[in-house]
Amino acid sequence: MPRRRRWRRGRPTAWIAASVAFGIAAALGGCRKATGQTRTIAGANPERGKQLLQTYGCSSCHMIPGVQGADATVGPPLIDWSRRTYIAGEVPNTPDFLIRWIEMPQAIEPGTAMPNLGVTEGNAKDIAAYLYSIQ
Repeated sequence: MPRRRRWRRGRPTAWIAASVAFGIAAALGGCRKATGQTRTIAGANPERGKQLLQTYGCSSCHMIPGVQGADATVGPPLIDWSRRTYIAGEVPNTPDFLIRWIEMPQAIEPGTAMPNLGVTEGNAKDIAAYLYSIQ
């Protein structure tokens, strides 16, 4: 006859571990990608944004579809940007937050590896418009 395990203080039982795993899985279920809505930014020029991605050196860290030579793997790839739910895992992926992130990433996530590059608000709008145009 197999020996029954006794409850020992400080050790989680199988049902506690299962509850924790279920809770984590439920929480992660809310992290699905958005439906890929097309977002437009008033007065922004996506083609200019594409050029600015090269000017500011974004291609040295990111893989960016449509930008020549942008195949780096230091930062996350910017594929399907419009389908992303969050920016840097910190804020919702909205045009206002994306523009602010491009201008001053350290203001949104202090200590992030993405540097403040001195991108102006107008240039950030153009860059954001291009990122949202990537399908």
